[in-house]
Amino acid sequence: MKKKNYLLYPVIIGIFAALIWFIIALGQRLQVPQHQPAQAAAPAAPASLLPALLEHARHPLSLLLLQIIVILCVSRLFGYAARKVRQPAVVGEIVAGIVLGPSLLGWCWPEGMQAIFPAHALSSLQFLSQIGLAFFMFIVGMELDIHKIRQKAHDAVMISHASIIIPFFLGVCLAYFTYAQYAPAAVSFLSFALFMGIAMSITAFPVLARIVQERGLSGTPLGNMSITCAAADDITAWGILAVVVATVKATGLLSALFTILLALVFVLAMLLLVRPWLQRRMTRLKGVKTKVALGFFVLLIAGYLAEVIGIHLLFGAFLAGVIMPAEANIKEVLRDKLEDVSVVILLPVFFAFTGLRTQIGLLNEGSLWLGFAAIMLVAVSGKFAGSALTARLVGQPWREALSIGALMNTRGLMELVVLNIGFDLGILSPQVFAMMVLMALATTCMTGPLLDVINHWYGWKEQGYHKAV
Repeated sequence: MKKKNYLLYPVIIGIFAALIWFIIALGQRLQVPQHQPAQAAAPAAPASLLPALLEHARHPLSLLLLQIIVILCVSRLFGYAARKVRQPAVVGEIVAGIVLGPSLLGWCWPEGMQAIFPAHALSSLQFLSQIGLAFFMFIVGMELDIHKIRQKAHDAVMISHASIIIPFFLGVCLAYFTYAQYAPAAVSFLSFALFMGIAMSITAFPVLARIVQERGLSGTPLGNMSITCAAADDITAWGILAVVVATVKATGLLSALFTILLALVFVLAMLLLVRPWLQRRMTRLKGVKTKVALGFFVLLIAGYLAEVIGIHLLFGAFLAGVIMPAEANIKEVLRDKLEDVSVVILLPVFFAFTGLRTQIGLLNEGSLWLGFAAIMLVAVSGKFAGSALTARLVGQPWREALSIGALMNTRGLMELVVLNIGFDLGILSPQVFAMMVLMALATTCMTGPLLDVINHWYGWKEQGYHKAV
């Protein structure tokens, strides 16, 4: 029986292949209909395969895939190197983005950078990075534990708000002295000052949480307080950022007030109407795929509405994550589905896109490096000192207060998100953007060494705290 089947297969294939060839041969004798314009003759095949391969390599899709491959390889390499020197992998990925940009690759091998990252192809990377950031901000919103914030509301809110208002004030003061020299043309002082203030106020909640976990501080009073402060900081800072973006995009005072009012209505509707409805709906739905589809739908709608209102897609994605119900276990499912794609693939694309915008070579004058030193001084003194002193005032011992200050000084990815928003809006010049990117990298890198110094200074013992590794 099997032998007959083996013989039947080539017979069937052969018969129908012959019939297909016969019909095609007859069809080639037919004349082209006169009422239809004749198609242009197909171009002749190139004499060599190399020109054809090069043409295929220049196709937008091929170029985008090549860019992603290069970005992922370099990011993994630098992320591994960062972990070897006891830095978070995100530090290496940020460095990898800068290396792939004009600061290093474009300086050493401009032809190679132009071939891999031509200017006309950067829009695809930008859209891809925005999608990745939306997914990531959705995850960040889901990771915020509102109940823990309420339990430690008094101390955490005081520390987090002090760690925002103090550096915000210092950032506005810095803007006053640097506006004339560094602000782009036609940018108002209000827009420049607000963005300098918010850029100084950001804490990277995801990076801080990862540092707490890597150093064995999860579950300790210090770890819980730091994560709670960072969570409250994120909620407040992103709310302020939404107001700042609305004010900057508005054409006048009335327009700004209208945008802020719409943003407030949007937030209240998400928290008071959509959140309870979503919780009831998720409980009733059967099947994980249906719940995931609803979660994605809420994410897309929230991002779209935030973009239309004028407070940026990322705020809508963040708020959509905040209102995701925990009772239906949908947070864990969505996090598992999104985290690998966003963190492993799409976030390195964002770092590379940021690096392609960062031109450290523009800081070619002593005055510009003095400006960078002033930015570093304001950033560290405002965030580190403001958080540490407030933590001490609410009753934390000095070593815990200083450790909270060091952790809250971590800026990382969240700072880059804010800087890219400011750059897209034309508020930050390329020189200021480069300075701020370097500041974000430096303040993230110094978190680990600062914790080590504090631990060594106070002779950290394992009495309720895990010794930093």
